[in-house]
Amino acid sequence: MANRSATVPTVVEMLKDDHKKVKGLFDDFESAEGGEQTAIALTTIHELEIHTELEEALIYPAIREAIDDADMMNEAVEEHHLVHVLIAELKKLKPSDEKFHAKFCVLSELVKHHVEEEEGEMLPKAERHDIDWDALEVKVTKRKQALFAKPAGTVKKTSSAKSSR
Repeated sequence: MANRSATVPTVVEMLKDDHKKVKGLFDDFESAEGGEQTAIALTTIHELEIHTELEEALIYPAIREAIDDADMMNEAVEEHHLVHVLIAELKKLKPSDEKFHAKFCVLSELVKHHVEEEEGEMLPKAERHDIDWDALEVKVTKRKQALFAKPAGTVKKTSSAKSSR
């Protein structure tokens, strides 16, 4: 098992916390109305932009290097691509647009499916490999803090996990 600090949350725990937060936001969206629904949608989009950036720029490359499963990694990257497409389309719509709610619900379904695969397959597989989780966590935490310091809507995808090896 790779080196891991007992006092600092692991990257995997951080990802799972992010997943739980976003799934909760999707659930909150369904029970909210009007302006509250809009605020939840904008928060969810911001969270997803940061989360996908961290995975694509730092976490997926580390996992891809450690495990031998290009198909699983490529599928995860393609699911992220669809998340980016839906987010871009949502940003072009007003929350009052009749398509906004439907598109946001599709985003919710896609993300929940992606999380299920990531937590059920990818992360357990990665944890069994020799990844320097402590060093990765330092990088991820630093980048996450920098991304959250930016105003919502200004997070730009800076890099992408390689789609094939």
